[in-house]
Amino acid sequence: MTLLSVQELAFLFGLLGNIVSFMVFLAPIPTFYKIYKKGSSDGFQAIPYVVAFFSAGLLLYYGYLIKNAILIVTINAFGCVIEVAYLFLFLFYASKKTKVTTVWLMLLDVGALGIVMLLSYLFAKGAKRVEIVGWICAIVNIAVFAAPLSIMRQVIKTKSVEFMPFTLSIFLTLCATMWFFYGYFKKDYYIAFPNVLGFVLGIVQMILYIVYKYAKSRPYKGEWELEGVDIGDFENKFVSSTKKPSLENGHQSNQENNRDMTSV
Repeated sequence: MTLLSVQELAFLFGLLGNIVSFMVFLAPIPTFYKIYKKGSSDGFQAIPYVVAFFSAGLLLYYGYLIKNAILIVTINAFGCVIEVAYLFLFLFYASKKTKVTTVWLMLLDVGALGIVMLLSYLFAKGAKRVEIVGWICAIVNIAVFAAPLSIMRQVIKTKSVEFMPFTLSIFLTLCATMWFFYGYFKKDYYIAFPNVLGFVLGIVQMILYIVYKYAKSRPYKGEWELEGVDIGDFENKFVSSTKKPSLENGHQSNQENNRDMTSV
């Protein structure tokens, strides 16, 4: 049996990376169905889609600069289109104040992409331009992969996996794995390096999900949460202390008061 060459392995993992990334890009569809049913995007945030558009745009530009990167170009071109669609749907159902904020974020997004392209075109050429854009892509992707740390903190604090779907964690881990091997076989470390972090964080998310899946969840109390205090016990004691005394208890209390007065 003939083993696959390095180029064939790179193509295989790039193709698998495209398939998994395609499903990850479609993951927010249930969220937008909820927005459609609700008739409002209030309570949801546009930042994840703004960041995803920026990341996909940078990788699209990076794929354009290097040779034989059709697999990077195709998936990130699709990513740009789908993220723009999400943002316009978000704007359609957003309140006036949220629309203004989201539009400013989108303009900042496009402006940052334009600045990266312009400066890299004016002040760098050839391999140096690829190196600069590659490092920028790596840094942005590391920031994107680090974003779930806040969700992981919330899971640990609340002992609830409500806001960390297991299926999405699996797909993100698979996505990081495929693109790591693509970058490894292509010797493109700007692609491979950030996905190491993505893989590690994905594994940690799945471990947390398994640990806290059947744990007793408790609502997040924020600033009201006291270390070592059981709020449920406090409420029970408060309720029991405010109950009206029964007639029997009242009669006994009167007798005790009369005895006290007599003793005085």
